[in-house]
Amino acid sequence: MSDIEVSLAHNLGDFRLEVMFSTPATGVTALFGHSGSGKTSVLRSIAGLIRADHGTVKINGEVWQEAKRFLPTHKRPLGYVFQEASLFPHLSVKQNLEYGWRQIPARERKIKFDNAVELLSIDPLLERAASRLSGGERQRVAIARALLTSPRLLLMDEPLSALDHGAKQAILPYLDESPRENRRVFSLSHATMADPSILS
Repeated sequence: MSDIEVSLAHNLGDFRLEVMFSTPATGVTALFGHSGSGKTSVLRSIAGLIRADHGTVKINGEVWQEAKRFLPTHKRPLGYVFQEASLFPHLSVKQNLEYGWRQIPARERKIKFDNAVELLSIDPLLERAASRLSGGERQRVAIARALLTSPRLLLMDEPLSALDHGAKQAILPYLDESPRENRRVFSLSHATMADPSILS
């Protein structure tokens, strides 16, 4: 039996989203599809940012959504890395990282603060204002911030799409390392990519 089960049906204006899949709870899953095919809507539904008209979302047997149950986003143990890194521009990198990390009880933290900083190579950036980061730096900080919430599920909405090839190559090793912490990673990519290993 798969650990993650998703079955969704939802109307978004003239667009009808219908998706069903199951997958183990560890490793990386990439959702491929053309622009406008509903990839982001799937992630937003899993995250609880969209309440699908009909559907079921189960993570390791825990029901996040079904006919009479809908778990609010803030109660779902997940991290979400948006296509545009949504950092607090008025805070430093360190303050951005601490924002979610401090909400997690110490006994429930699955990754140490210093380990996340080292994993993403952002130690030199800690005191810098988030508004002064490059695109690649923002994405590395956003990934570290998501990991520091100790999520059971990490959702990534084309987090590398705005980066050049060099920046993508610099960040991909961190994504490869993440699932080794027994965490499930969903990433969105375009079906037209020449090299699917470069998650867009």
